[in-house]
Amino acid sequence: MKKTDSVKLTKLAECAGCGAKVGAGELAKLLGDLPVRRDENLLVGFDKSDDAAVYKVSGDLAIVQTLDFFPPIVDDPYAFGAIAAANALSDIYAMGGEPKTALNIMAVPEDMPKEHVHAILEGGYAKVAEAGAVICGGHSIYDREPKYGLSVTGFVHPDRILTNAGARPGDVLIYTKRVGIGVLTAGWKAEMLSEESKKSMQEQMMLLNKAARDIMIRFRVHACTDVTGFGMLGHLLEMAEGSGTRISIETGQIDFIPEAAELAKMGVLPAGMYRNRHFAEEEVDPGDAPVWMQDLLYDPQTSGGLMMAADPGDADALLSELLKDPQVQSAQRIGTVEEYTGGKRIRLY
Repeated sequence: MKKTDSVKLTKLAECAGCGAKVGAGELAKLLGDLPVRRDENLLVGFDKSDDAAVYKVSGDLAIVQTLDFFPPIVDDPYAFGAIAAANALSDIYAMGGEPKTALNIMAVPEDMPKEHVHAILEGGYAKVAEAGAVICGGHSIYDREPKYGLSVTGFVHPDRILTNAGARPGDVLIYTKRVGIGVLTAGWKAEMLSEESKKSMQEQMMLLNKAARDIMIRFRVHACTDVTGFGMLGHLLEMAEGSGTRISIETGQIDFIPEAAELAKMGVLPAGMYRNRHFAEEEVDPGDAPVWMQDLLYDPQTSGGLMMAADPGDADALLSELLKDPQVQSAQRIGTVEEYTGGKRIRLY
């Protein structure tokens, strides 16, 4: 990772990373009255609350498209660019796709030093290259608050698309990163974060979900989503509602970041957590889960992991392969998908 000294990007942004995302409930209201043009080749559109759009080109090819950008979540420009790119690429992986091309989206202050702008772009280019894709253009504007991200196009076979609506009763839920990034972001801005946590936080967000996706597609996985701005419970609620199921979460199996847990117990929380709680909590039975743990499950995750609903016959083998791969940070068997018979969609135990 390259360092660019004397710049504090997080001081230029009111919100950080995916914590700047419009809340799921508010987004549903904004999109609710928009007309949806029907096209038989549009396999997944914005009305599906999914990670990316999918358009069928031929019998064996569909394109997967996404767009994601946000304000700085870390101070180092190169790391910011790499994190934003990894976050955008993740939407393609969540659909089972392979990224192919990307376009830059950038907003920078007019007085930002040229080397800082270059470092942001360099970080993005590095991650796209690591994904095996190419950046082939983009668009930039001036803005007082810096923002960066990508529009990404990938390929997938039309019969092998993974959506967040395909989960089946009996499926096992497997997640692939640690939880608590949004809380660490709040701690960073409050200057309460250790240097070790700053380093590991950046490394986690820069980690591509490529290896997890490459393993996932070899097994019977019925649904997938990446856990980002709506938090684990927000994205799981979309999965439960989309697939007409109920989800039970074994909280003791979730890999919470230790320093994030300590900060959450102190009440150091990002604004996005409250938006996510407001959106999802009516459908969540918290059981005996302590408040700090619930907060982390509503915490917005920037460049989070993949949440897979795996066939119970393949779950053990899938988990074993994920655990063996050094490019998969943390593989956790966190719960199950059940038949929905009424009541709340998600249960914590």
